[in-house]
Amino acid sequence: MFAYYLDLAARSLRRSAGLTALIIMAIGFGVAGSMTMYSVFRGLSADPIPWKSSRLFMPQIDALGPGHRDDGEPPVNLTYTDAMELMRQHRAAYQSAIIQMWRAVMPSDGQGGDSIIDTRGYAVYGEFFPMLDVPFLYGRAWSADDDTKKAPVAVISDHLNRQLFGGGDNVGKTLVMNGHVFRIVGILKYWNPRPAYFGGLRYTLEEPDFFLSLPFVLGSDIIKNQQAECANGSDPGTNFAALLRSNCVWLSFMAELDSATAVQNYQQFLTAYASQQQQLGRFNWSPNVRLYDVPAFLDRQQVVPVNSRVSLLVAQGLLLVCLVNTVGLLLAKFLRRSGEIGVRRALGASRSAIYAQFLTEAAIIGIGGGVVGLMLTAIGVVSLGAVIPEKYAVLARIDPALLALTLLLALVSTLLAASYPVYRASRVPPALQLKAQ
Repeated sequence: MFAYYLDLAARSLRRSAGLTALIIMAIGFGVAGSMTMYSVFRGLSADPIPWKSSRLFMPQIDALGPGHRDDGEPPVNLTYTDAMELMRQHRAAYQSAIIQMWRAVMPSDGQGGDSIIDTRGYAVYGEFFPMLDVPFLYGRAWSADDDTKKAPVAVISDHLNRQLFGGGDNVGKTLVMNGHVFRIVGILKYWNPRPAYFGGLRYTLEEPDFFLSLPFVLGSDIIKNQQAECANGSDPGTNFAALLRSNCVWLSFMAELDSATAVQNYQQFLTAYASQQQQLGRFNWSPNVRLYDVPAFLDRQQVVPVNSRVSLLVAQGLLLVCLVNTVGLLLAKFLRRSGEIGVRRALGASRSAIYAQFLTEAAIIGIGGGVVGLMLTAIGVVSLGAVIPEKYAVLARIDPALLALTLLLALVSTLLAASYPVYRASRVPPALQLKAQ
């Protein structure tokens, strides 16, 4: 019977090829617009470290006071005092305070070119690398002993490695930053999580160029001032020593907690620590702490750009408009065959048979619209860089899941759009049609 319905559908589609093509193009354009913008939204909202994100946490401690933020949430970053105390207490499997930096670097004399290269990187503790599963091409992370001794050590990207030394295993060589010589202990494979959930929440095309030992950085003059968030009237300006003593927040912090018990214990530790600071007179407000894992933290910070959400809604609106037009076109197409329907009903065809016949025809149209939608979606994804910033466009990708979803959306949307026209077609009075014939 299904083969019979397929044959009827094929004959009908050939008889009204122009109308069929119009319906397929309407479905294809609507689906392609929606799926193109969905691919962008999916890339922007994807979990940057899905195999481990539920074990990585961002502790927050309110050092600025109630009313500083409208939503009552503590600041995202920590003060120097709080970050160093969390490092000292070491209540996590791995942990690290993090500072984002922009600096000019060059290789030491006799080890490459002498040109200065502008770079972006971070100052971290050695535990940062195993905590975030950072991949190494050569060498390794520096040790806890290096942090304790405030050793001038660095891990660099392979991109910076090629710029400085032409590539290859250059572990043991040195680079110069702000007059300080750093020994390279590791060179990374390409690693650029987007967004940079561990500090700055940035979407960038370029991977971080370097990582330095944070204890050495804090003990040197590499950081002479740092952008910070301070309570009213307490900004120390360019006085870095005063910034270290202040309640301004400016250090990111991450901790790996491997079990629900560890999370609960760490939450209790944060609350107890904030209460202690209140008793010591640093804070005059009740403890206000948070402990979000990576997905919850990114959701809370709304890192997905508002424009991408709006664009997705607009694209879904376009799909809805296309489906409304499809309803009208299918209604005209099916009701134009009222005579055929009347004859079939008079010969004993049930309403369910009429349903099956026209839904089969709608499914074929939906598959055709899906194929057109696939082609237009591919063109749309490839062309995204012309209409949105490239740092967002590169996150959109075509994969089997997107292809399958595009076809499924086209098929389901067409069947839903066809439901009313099919209902109307099945209700055609056979006697009236036979009399008219």
